[in-house]
Amino acid sequence: MLQAFMGKVFGTANDRELKKYLKKVEKINALESKYESLGDDELKASFLELKNSVLSGDKTLDDVLFDSFAITREASKRVLGMRHFDVQLIGGMVLHDGRIAEMKTGEGKTLVATLPIILNAMTGKGVHLVTVNDYLASRDAHEMGPLYNFLGYTVGTVLEDIHDPQEKRIAYEADITYGTNNEFGFDYLRDNMSYSKENMVQRGHNFVIVDEVDSILIDEARTPLIISGPTNRNMQDYVRANAIAQQLKKDVHFTVDEKDKVILITEEGITEAEKLFGVENLYSAENSSLPHALDQALKANYLFEKDVDYVVNDGEVVIVDEFTGRLSEGRRFSEGLHQALEAKEGVEIKEETQTLADITFQNYFRMYDKLAGMTGTAETEATEFAQIYNLDVVSIPTNIPIARKDLNDLIYKTEAEKFDAVIETIKELSKTGQPVLIGTASIEKSELLHEVLKREKIAHTVLNAKNHAQEGEIIKHAGAKGAVTIATNMAGRGVDIKVDDEVKALGGLYIIGTERHENRRIDNQLRGRSGRQGDPGTTQFYLSLEDNLLRIFGSDKIKNIMERLGVEDGEYIESKMVTRAVEKAQKKVENMHYEGRKQIVEYDDVANEQRKIVYKFRNQLLSEDYDIASKIDEIREEYVSHILSHADIFEGGAPEEYNYKKLAELLKEEVNFELDTAELEGLEYEDLSAKVTALLKSAYDEKMSVLDDETRQSIEKEFYLKELDDAWREHLYAMDNMKTGIRLRAYNQKDPLVEYKKESFNLFSELINDIKFNTIKTLQIIQFKMETAEEEAARIAKQLEDEKRVQEALMQLNMSDDDSEERIAGSSKKPARNDPCPCGSGKKYKQCCGKSGPKKGVFAS
Repeated sequence: MLQAFMGKVFGTANDRELKKYLKKVEKINALESKYESLGDDELKASFLELKNSVLSGDKTLDDVLFDSFAITREASKRVLGMRHFDVQLIGGMVLHDGRIAEMKTGEGKTLVATLPIILNAMTGKGVHLVTVNDYLASRDAHEMGPLYNFLGYTVGTVLEDIHDPQEKRIAYEADITYGTNNEFGFDYLRDNMSYSKENMVQRGHNFVIVDEVDSILIDEARTPLIISGPTNRNMQDYVRANAIAQQLKKDVHFTVDEKDKVILITEEGITEAEKLFGVENLYSAENSSLPHALDQALKANYLFEKDVDYVVNDGEVVIVDEFTGRLSEGRRFSEGLHQALEAKEGVEIKEETQTLADITFQNYFRMYDKLAGMTGTAETEATEFAQIYNLDVVSIPTNIPIARKDLNDLIYKTEAEKFDAVIETIKELSKTGQPVLIGTASIEKSELLHEVLKREKIAHTVLNAKNHAQEGEIIKHAGAKGAVTIATNMAGRGVDIKVDDEVKALGGLYIIGTERHENRRIDNQLRGRSGRQGDPGTTQFYLSLEDNLLRIFGSDKIKNIMERLGVEDGEYIESKMVTRAVEKAQKKVENMHYEGRKQIVEYDDVANEQRKIVYKFRNQLLSEDYDIASKIDEIREEYVSHILSHADIFEGGAPEEYNYKKLAELLKEEVNFELDTAELEGLEYEDLSAKVTALLKSAYDEKMSVLDDETRQSIEKEFYLKELDDAWREHLYAMDNMKTGIRLRAYNQKDPLVEYKKESFNLFSELINDIKFNTIKTLQIIQFKMETAEEEAARIAKQLEDEKRVQEALMQLNMSDDDSEERIAGSSKKPARNDPCPCGSGKKYKQCCGKSGPKKGVFAS
């Protein structure tokens, strides 16, 4: 109450910020006549002069902001035929200051971004503009490109279908790069899995503007970016578990908590599952994979709905993003859930994967020197933006006051009554020709409406995850006279729905929401599809007590109100009190999701510190200037200290008590080095350590002397990188497993996050030692077989002869080239990681040839 009163007297904090920006707008406007009077070449020369003053260090970006914005506006008028409004200048300054600009739909955020982009690109360090999909990235780069080119900038786009590293590198080397959040994040991970600088594409993280910032940094931040590889688990476990899950009875063998999306198996359920699996103890070591498979099968069958959470396309289970309603091609649920869904749907079960590299969007975008964002809806998440990203939100007024009418929610008892009312409203509106956009919460509901409208012979268009490729084109025409468009709630976000004067006279675009989303922002975004730039429009939500949000979180109170009012079948209630009850239910879910995202980032912060250390060292290794020889000498000394301690030889001990025999055995076993212990007799610890180190170095240098310096360094770096990557993958797998079980420690009155930090630190310390010591051991053991020119020629001739014999044999068998290729490919199946290595070493494949690859040429032992 006091805060509201103070706001009226002194203005809100947001109002005070706007006043500061308005003073700066006046200074930019004062420069308009100056730059209007210049010719094109003179305008370009003025801009180049500003840019050079920044590059030379004579001026800062803030020093040249007014002139840069004024020149950008003038250039935009000439090249694009668009003049930035004063509120757009404010938006540009907010973005330049590393803040979030909240601007309503239709306020021209695409043009707003050009102001800080052109200013910040002066440093030559690159500016990134991140959008939610390839369509918007391509469109915005194409539409704004002529403005950037006019001022001498290059523009690149990073899209999902670009795979050539050279093409991507050119896009990143451009002054301005447009792309999607997924591609920027995955390129970062791929760069840190690369084995050469030439294949790395990104050049740094200077300044980024995130379009639809709430969607990317809030909604999509619940799912980390993961690059995965196979785990070689038995896929048949999922088939068996699925059949058993379907036989177990809800509320007898397991309980379902829809609110927290958790399934708990009961004692009776465990007994029944053991009987159906045919095992004595479901949780014994030999059956360790079964509880996991059963848990995921129960989730797949009782928490995940087809055409709501996922669809089946061409025999594949494809995730539907719960916020955008779009298909998440290429993404898979983790921890076996995707395999459980494939078993449920009877499609091919693809191999379960383990994490090879991962990062959350939170930690990826926090790497940038300066982060900014823009959206139509950010205020409801202001606390999260501040706490996680250190971003504050500035709400910018519309250029023209909003004329849209937002009507109170209409609440019905049942879903059937609600949809009857929706259909009647659509029929009434279609008679007048007023366009209607109907927002649904799922594909299932959009297709239900589609069938009813077909029966009613009402022409309409459907936009959902099944045809999202045409999203921009479909939504663009949703404001045409007589248009009826069914779409998932956020479909077409980023695309303006324009209406002509005839439609404006009919009342503009009419928005119908068929369900409240779990998050208020999504509802506000749906409302914002109408009423662009002061256009007329109407929005109305139709709800029922059977809607998921009300059923799970808030229906009792509303149901009691309806019963007290004596609401009959087919009738509805319209009340601000009920609308407040719905918003209260939404706030509950928003808080729950926020806690989930907060927990994700808290755990990933631990891994992120480790990730930064590993990736930084990895990049050093790839550098031509890195002194690998000195690093190997340093590691060898550490390894000798390590091996001495394992031989029970410690500093301060008496030389006569040293266990030379054990030391010799360990060196023979680990690095195949024959140690003459007679040379070590009577040496003090430091001298002993130095002597063993010198002997190992001498043997190593002698072996490496057959190689020139460049080849030697290349081999040393490659082995170090392979050891680092293999160990890092195993570390991530161990971290994933630890994270899965660590939460159970809360039952023992321990903070899981504190426990996770302790154990991950211990794991990381082991990782660093494993990388260093395994590298030195591999390099000490490896032998090089150098071929003479005659031997090389003989080997190549034999290979050609062998190939010729194979081709002749295939021709005799009357096989086609395609068939032969298939059969040859089928006969050379790669062994599983835990299978014996086919080279005959006696080791597992993952610890032998599967670890460092087959050894050929100079790598042959």
